[in-house]
Amino acid sequence: MLHDGLARRVAIIGGMRIPFARAHSIYTEASNKDMMTATLAALVDKFDLRGQTLGDVALGAVIKHSRDWNLARESVMASGLSMRTPGVDMQRACGTSIEAAIHIGNKIALGQIEAGIAGGTDSISDAPIVLNDGIRKVLLASHRGRSLLKKITPWFGLRPGHLVPEFPGVTEPRTGLSMGESMEITAKLFEVTREHQDQLTLSSHMKAAAAYDAGFYEDLIVPFYGAEEDNNIRRDSTYEKLQTLKPVFDKSTAGTMTAGNSTPLTDGAAAVLMSSEEWAIRKNLPIAAYLTHCKVAAVNFVDDDGLLMAPAYAVSEMLSEANLKLQDFDFYEIHEAFAAQTIATIKAWQSEQFCREKLGRNRALGPIELTKLNVKGGSLAMGHPFAASGARVIMTLAKLLHENGGGRGLVSVCTAGGMGVTAILEAA
Repeated sequence: MLHDGLARRVAIIGGMRIPFARAHSIYTEASNKDMMTATLAALVDKFDLRGQTLGDVALGAVIKHSRDWNLARESVMASGLSMRTPGVDMQRACGTSIEAAIHIGNKIALGQIEAGIAGGTDSISDAPIVLNDGIRKVLLASHRGRSLLKKITPWFGLRPGHLVPEFPGVTEPRTGLSMGESMEITAKLFEVTREHQDQLTLSSHMKAAAAYDAGFYEDLIVPFYGAEEDNNIRRDSTYEKLQTLKPVFDKSTAGTMTAGNSTPLTDGAAAVLMSSEEWAIRKNLPIAAYLTHCKVAAVNFVDDDGLLMAPAYAVSEMLSEANLKLQDFDFYEIHEAFAAQTIATIKAWQSEQFCREKLGRNRALGPIELTKLNVKGGSLAMGHPFAASGARVIMTLAKLLHENGGGRGLVSVCTAGGMGVTAILEAA
């Protein structure tokens, strides 16, 4: 299975996505399957894959209807790829499509497949609303009844409260806190100021707008439902406007996190084509970058660590395995779930105490050059469809490295459940 007894290099050919849109706006009538299929079809067209068979396609969604139990395979079958291309559903919260890329990358490295696609999609606008557990039990009891009487009897237990639907949960089951509420606690612990958060937010919007204006995203985005650009980007945003917004998670005077410096609920999809070097050469496809290292970590956010601080641990471990320093990168793609999360992570790496007590290091990892951070905009500007953001980051970083003519990039994504998914890309 291995090439000459060694793991094969994993090539990132490139990616495609649809514009990301704030929930309940442009894509109100679009399903996860609609968005994922359109994205895959664009990728198929971009790299001339119509009718071809790939080794595997790993896709996922965090907010998912029961009808989409085979979302990846169904999307593949409608994408233009050969019907012989398999698909597998995956989910690791906000790190889903990076986890999918790791899955496909491992298969390529081991020689199990020559090429595959990793991606993800999420729709808040088409979120599943399920029956109350009370009426669900009535329905199941009625279904199990072996006689007419036994089928009717359970319905006498129906109560008005059973008719209230249940929406997807937005809190951590073990703490009862939302992601934003949890991050407010971490922001206070790391002394992340409101001013710093709003400055990072403004920078994200300005960088994203400039990247669009320069044409950077032209070959990475396919129009969908009439949209050609992420509709969360605020070209007229100013620091002063951001400062006027009120805190939304801690509404006291101590609160610092607002709707402006937090990512909005977002709809969208993204996918990345990956392969062995040999496959890319045979197909005459240029390689943008290589996926060289990856790491997943988790923290005890119930008793000790901050919910979204796992990437700080994952990056530290990955750097040790790669024998690299935090400063050995030309670009940093750190997912902006909240401005506070990005800042807290960077501050943790600079903290002697955190790195010594939490990461087991002798000294701090140190600072990064902020001019290398999310240089084409981040999630605060473009939005965050949970399962799609990782693929967006990978395709953006791969193109940056390709255009740079060399270099190395770091990916860091926090997720629900106190996990972090990280990766290193190197230019071809």
